[in-house]
This record gives sequence, structure tokens and C-alpha cells, in this order.
Amino acid sequence: MLILLVAALPAHADVADMLQSVKPGVVGVGVFNPSGSPRANLQGTGFAVLDGTYVVSCAHIFAKPLDSEKKETHAVFVGRDRQITVRPAKLIATDHSRDLALLKIEGAPLPALKLGDSSAAREGWQLYFTGYPIGSVLGLNPSTHRAGLAAIIPIFTPLPSASQLTVRTLKQAKDAYEVFGLDAVAYPGNSGSPVWHPDTGEVLGVVNSVYVKGAKETALSAPSGISYAIPVKYVHALLKRALPEAK
Repeated sequence: MLILLVAALPAHADVADMLQSVKPGVVGVGVFNPSGSPRANLQGTGFAVLDGTYVVSCAHIFAKPLDSEKKETHAVFVGRDRQITVRPAKLIATDHSRDLALLKIEGAPLPALKLGDSSAAREGWQLYFTGYPIGSVLGLNPSTHRAGLAAIIPIFTPLPSASQLTVRTLKQAKDAYEVFGLDAVAYPGNSGSPVWHPDTGEVLGVVNSVYVKGAKETALSAPSGISYAIPVKYVHALLKRALPEAK
């Protein structure tokens, strides 16, 4: 029994070590209002890619127009605990159908995460995602969750009758794609969190949304335990479209 326990330790240590290389590239995203209270409004999660001056997140986080009179700007928040640095950011590309967004930040580059090959992902893999499930309530401290890749499923499932079609389902049927079903609890602030492989640290998906029991307000009090992520191949496509010169 003792031998078995000792043999199991290196695997846990490897994940802990890999996490230390992933966390510096994970950031908060949202809006900065210089006259607001609070001034920094963290609304989700993002992660640095390419040369470290670009951040991937979810498009729905930036759906609300900025208030120019209040001099609001999109922003990326970096740091730890209550030591938060605001980095102005510009929204340069979106993929609304897959809810992805690409930001360009000002200043020095951040530690970039490596994008993997999501087409190689297999059901049953144990993955992890890192982000801000309850925003910055406890400071800028990201949480990491283990997430089994429970299923690779289509975003659109044929409906039994035409009467059940909606504008949303029609759009999904026209542009169907696969998502990763994760057997993990994610919260609204986790939107944009990178889903990464513990052996390589490569990002394979982006946490997109959570199935919620009942009303939206129950997301924290009664999470369903089911979440899904957009495969990172769609991030590759967004980068290629927005930055054709990037390699």
C-alpha cells in the first residue's frame, strides 16, 4: 500500500508544476471606468497568446457598448491578490457564433500560453481549466479545476418538430460545430478560461458557458455541474483571420 501511494505522488507533482507555468498567462478581463466605484470591473477570464500582447476570451463579455462619456475602456487585469494592474485593451476581432474574442493589450508582453491541437483530444482525457469563477471578490487569485472531457458533441441537435425552432437554433443548424462537454463545475466568471492538458500545458479549449438549473441567479447557488468549452481550433481560425501575418 505504501509503495502504491509513493508511486502516485509524481503525477500530482507534475500537474502542480505545470500549473505554475500556466497561471502567469491567465488574466482577468472586463471594463475599466476611471470615475466608477469600483473602477475595475472584472467580468470574465482570458489568457495570453502569440507574442504575449494578445489575449483570447469570450465575445459575450464585451457585448455591452462602452460608455465614452465615462471614458470606459476594455481592460485586462494582471497581478495577484489585491495588487492589480490595469492594462488597457482593444477588441480587435470576434467570432460571435462561437463566442470568441481577441484583444490587443498595451505595454509589456505577458507569458503566452501555447495553443494545442484540439482535433487530437479524446473523450476520457483529464484536463484542467484556470480562471476567476467569482471574479475578483477574493482578489486576483485564479482557481484551477479538474475537468474530464466527458463528450465531444455537436452544438446543434436536430429537433423533433419545426415548431421548436428558434432564431438561435436556426443559426446553430446553419453553422454547426462541435464543443467539448466537461464534467466540471464552472461559473460565470470562468467564461474565457483556458482548458489545458496537464502533461503539456497546451490549451485545447476555451470555457464558454454553463448549463444552469432554473434562473440565471442560481448559477452560484445551484450549479448543474455541466459546462462546455469551444475547441481551440476555432481560436486558431480567429487568429488566422485577424492576424494573417502571425505564425
